[in-house]
Amino acid sequence: MRIVIAGAGEVGTHLAKLLSREDMEISLLDAKAERLGDLDANYDLLTKVGSPTSIHDLRDVGVGDADLFIAVTPSESENITACLIANQLGVKKTLARIDNYEYLIPENKRIFEQMGLNHLIYPEVLAAHEIEEALKVNWLRYHITLCDGALELCVVKVREGAQVLGKKFLSGFFGHGLYRVVAIKRGQDTIIPRGNDEIMAGDMVYAVCTRENMKVLREHTGKQKREIKNIIVYGASRIAQKAVQELPEGMSIKILEANRDLCYHISDKVNNALIINADGSDMNSLQEEGIQDADAFIAVTDRSEANIFACLAAKRFGVKKTIAEVENIDYIPMAEALDIGTVLNKKTITAAYIYQMLLDASVLNVRNLTSADAEIVEFVAAEGNRITKHKIRELDLPEEVNIGAIVRAGEGILVNGETLILPGDHVVVFCKQQAIRQMERFFR
Repeated sequence: MRIVIAGAGEVGTHLAKLLSREDMEISLLDAKAERLGDLDANYDLLTKVGSPTSIHDLRDVGVGDADLFIAVTPSESENITACLIANQLGVKKTLARIDNYEYLIPENKRIFEQMGLNHLIYPEVLAAHEIEEALKVNWLRYHITLCDGALELCVVKVREGAQVLGKKFLSGFFGHGLYRVVAIKRGQDTIIPRGNDEIMAGDMVYAVCTRENMKVLREHTGKQKREIKNIIVYGASRIAQKAVQELPEGMSIKILEANRDLCYHISDKVNNALIINADGSDMNSLQEEGIQDADAFIAVTDRSEANIFACLAAKRFGVKKTIAEVENIDYIPMAEALDIGTVLNKKTITAAYIYQMLLDASVLNVRNLTSADAEIVEFVAAEGNRITKHKIRELDLPEEVNIGAIVRAGEGILVNGETLILPGDHVVVFCKQQAIRQMERFFR
């Protein structure tokens, strides 16, 4: 597959690096040479200095022969224009990054499709959905609903005193069939658990279960469920606006924003929150606005460092649930080590969304896990697939893969080594990013 990416900003560069590991021909185009740097020397991709809206430059990078053109520059209008030109030059499919929610309304999306723009992606909206999920089940670090609600992926940090500590997987403790631990994040390492592994205090545990059994997982990991009513949001970014708009009624929400003009600008857009002209990183401002009574604190400014330290301050005041947008990927391990609650990164969220489009039809969904070098992937098994011909223990799966569960006739079922996957089953796979292509072979 041949792919041209226009825009070597954070999203475009991260996506190009991700795709360069695959058996694809990747070209990265940007108007500024300094953004491209030495990417072509360090990764298996081609770089080209040129304008995404120049017909000459698009032809020069070979967009007419490409299977997919992805425009992810900071400019929405530039992305749309580039996609429309690329379509006329012969590219098979186009995708544009946008920042206008109106374009995502189904009848409006059809207008763009008729013009030759096949996909629209709004990273801030994707991040807002992640915030909503993090607040729904707030005892978890992350929570992803899988297979239309038949299964849940739960990510929880385990502390001293939890029942699951010190139990080797071969001991049989985890053989209860109520939840299945598919991975453990320990420091910088992502572990696919085997028989002699065990969970240690401070580990981030990834488990698959049904919604009914989430209570058991919560009890075994020593967590408490808390009701969230009072929320303070630091920063009036687009992510903050979309997240607040999606929160249920009955919550008391304050948005702290230091820019007075921005406060006035969003006051008409956000009707269910109190907009306050204050610096959310200032301790006095936080106390004046009742941080000590807040159930959740969400830091979504455009500064990763400010978001991290504001969340640390909120935890000092006793806030149990904190969420930080950390756009610098290098800062994510530090934020995890500092015990920031949920860490968001819209680059990885966006890249995973786009990456999913490039996988085979057997893949229904793929979600990037920000804190781990891994993905959670939903495959569907078909008649004759290799995955259906042997029990799981006999499949010789890659070491970096763990099948967590299946959905059969709408029912979520945890698997073990004796499970035989049948045609039509939806299969939930946890794997390192580089193993997705290896798993695709089992579904052919």
